[in-house]
Amino acid sequence: MKGMKAPTLIKLHRKSRVLEIGYVDGTQYRLSCEYLRVYSPSAEVRGHGGGEPLLVPGKRQVNIETVEPVGQYAVRLRFDDGHDTGLYSWDVFEDLGKNHEAYWARYLERLAQHGLSRDSDVTKLSALPRKWRPPTG
Repeated sequence: MKGMKAPTLIKLHRKSRVLEIGYVDGTQYRLSCEYLRVYSPSAEVRGHGGGEPLLVPGKRQVNIETVEPVGQYAVRLRFDDGHDTGLYSWDVFEDLGKNHEAYWARYLERLAQHGLSRDSDVTKLSALPRKWRPPTG
């Protein structure tokens, strides 16, 4: 695909749970597995209509199991929580890298607004919008 800047380096650092992405011009991004998981480009997280992604709490300890090439334009990241449906194109990596600070701040703000945590998938039911709460009775 024309115009997409392909990385020259994609290296997973399992111990620190960071994916390093480097480019020929010297640009380099170090993105946590948690950040990549909560901003997955999958329809499951992003939805089909764009806009703000689904809020995914409890992923501080998530790691990437494998990085699989998809053609010449993307990779599939398989996370140890079972998530593997997002294709991270070169454009997605560039967007997530360039906007890391703003996106991460927004994620933390949204967690706080909903009383959710980076540390647990268990949430306070009262913090969830009614449509996300399990039926009672």
